[in-house]
Amino acid sequence: MSAIDTSASAGLALSTRGLSRSFGSLVVARDIELNLPVGARYALIGPNGAGKTTLINLMTGMLAPNSGQIVLGGQDITALSPQARVKLGLARTFQINSLFAHLNPLEAVTLAVCERRGISPRFWQNIAVNKDAIEEAYDILVRLKLGDVAYQPTRELPYGRQRLLEIALALATKPKVLLLDEPAAGVPQEESGDIFEVVASLSNDLTLLFIEHDMHVVFRFATHIIVLVGGAVFTEGSPAQIAADPGVREVYLGKRHHG
Repeated sequence: MSAIDTSASAGLALSTRGLSRSFGSLVVARDIELNLPVGARYALIGPNGAGKTTLINLMTGMLAPNSGQIVLGGQDITALSPQARVKLGLARTFQINSLFAHLNPLEAVTLAVCERRGISPRFWQNIAVNKDAIEEAYDILVRLKLGDVAYQPTRELPYGRQRLLEIALALATKPKVLLLDEPAAGVPQEESGDIFEVVASLSNDLTLLFIEHDMHVVFRFATHIIVLVGGAVFTEGSPAQIAADPGVREVYLGKRHHG
């Protein structure tokens, strides 16, 4: 891991440089250059097969690039494992949540806090010793409006609240950058706004990049939008600029279904 101290990375929470990946002749990421300022609220959109989740997988280390760099807070993390990236402050959620169904939210988030602190996973057998971890976990749940279901079995929670719990688990790692892969996927439309209201209330110190299919949500909550087409950045800009761009309307908003 190398330190990178250049004007290009100054003030950036996360950036990619010339990031590319292919599977044989299939190119899924093509020379991607992204720059996420600290505290950004960026949306990543594009038609089906654009490579949005692939890009998240590359940034989090679940998929290795063929070429290019990923820089987190001025450090080159391209060769690091997903676990090492989490420890440096890069966290994500998934399109399909995989929660601890047998635990309640407080137990699950406390487990994540203990993991970050290097505390034995048998935390619940010694509550007094790990009281601070439990209190931190409860504070996270309250921030995400889950305090009232802290002791309810996760499997009994409405799906929208399960998605919020997944975000709570990511926040337990104390990320500097949080990547949200369709956080409202599978949630009724009337509830998806509630999830993003909570997301929008998170600390301004936290940098967010989210994938979302609902354009009303994207234009409401993103301060900047990146359009991905065919594994490459097609364009980017403010919501107003993207809405007015005839090229975006042609390849995405008008004629193609988003995924």
